Amino acid sequence: MFDLGWTELLVIGVVALIVVGPKDLPVLFRRVGQFVGKAKGMAREFSQAMNDAADESGMREMSSSLNKSLKTASNPLGSAMDEVKDATRSLTNFDPESETGKLAAQKAEDVKKIQASTARAAAERKQREAAEAMAEAEAAEAKLSDTAPAKEAPARPVIEKDAGQAQAASDDAAAKTSTAPKAAAKKE
Repeated sequence: MFDLGWTELLVIGVVALIVVGPKDLPVLFRRVGQFVGKAKGMAREFSQAMNDAADESGMREMSSSLNKSLKTASNPLGSAMDEVKDATRSLTNFDPESETGKLAAQKAEDVKKIQASTARAAAERKQREAAEAMAEAEAAEAKLSDTAPAKEAPARPVIEKDAGQAQAASDDAAAKTSTAPKAAAKKE
């Protein structure tokens, strides 16, 4: 509205100080503030009245449709992508009894089987690596006991314990992977 910078405001303040005088200047500023406040209140009431009139006449709906058509004209790629998203949403909602639903269920079953076999293979690999590590440790321990006379350590049944832990880990991994596709299927 008004383009007043700090220098213009300073000049206006100095002129007001000279013309009005230092005694009446605070009263003048207070009255100017009250006037500006009243003007803002009137502008707010006018704007609210215009918005109410637009609501009553249905201009809001018309302006929203106009905005949508302007968006389509100015950004055809964005509006086309919105339409594609709407179409894909309708495609993901399918009947479980249809062929698509049956294929989706079969695919989910296959995914579960693959994840379970992968988890089982990983657990077996960990178990095999643990057994190999124990065998290497026992061989190194036997080599040390052959070279240096030391107190004989009892055989450790840790292999069985490690195997049990590996089996438990594989069971946990299989359980986690079997619940993950269910959660993913529920999200879709």
